[in-house]
Amino acid sequence: METRGRALRADAERTVLTILEAAERVLAADPTASMEQIAVAAGVARTTVHRRFATREALVEALATWATERFHQAVTAARPLTSPPLVALHQVTANVLQVKIGWSFAMSRTAPSDPEAARVHADVLAQCDRLFRRAQEAGLMSADTDLKWARRVYYALIHEAAEEGREIVDVGAVDQLAARVVDTLLHGVGAPVQPLPRTTVGGVGSSGRDADEHPGSR
Repeated sequence: METRGRALRADAERTVLTILEAAERVLAADPTASMEQIAVAAGVARTTVHRRFATREALVEALATWATERFHQAVTAARPLTSPPLVALHQVTANVLQVKIGWSFAMSRTAPSDPEAARVHADVLAQCDRLFRRAQEAGLMSADTDLKWARRVYYALIHEAAEEGREIVDVGAVDQLAARVVDTLLHGVGAPVQPLPRTTVGGVGSSGRDADEHPGSR
């Protein structure tokens, strides 16, 4: 009897996941889609959808909760606090992009006011900050880098990469997007700065100031 109960629970969980995945596909294409359209996409009866989710709002809320959990798992699975910083940074980026691209509608419905969503995002932020500190200590970022600003830039880069990757279904392409985000974060888009030549002509340095003169001596 207990084995049968576990099988029934597992079957119910698979049904719920099938409905959520179908809801993401349908609502990402048409946010006004009905429960019936979602049922058709999931390959189940409309009554099955209503049995799992009493209302459309309940389905959307469950979808947002599922996406929040996936987002949290994506970050922690990359082991940002124990993997080598560069490896962790790339894996976190790739994992998060997979969620943001694959669950775009659901991620857009996560409410900051929701206690669970707020807890998840606070934990992700804390893990990101610790990863950035580790990256700085490893020399991937300069010692004077403002890490809060770097994190904000990183979040913006991920957002833009996710927008670009909406049509991507190939995991390799997502990995390339992640590599571009990390490279842009760590190296920027400008050409390497060339040091000015330290020539001295007639006692005058390259800056045009007397070589013996110190800043503030005037």
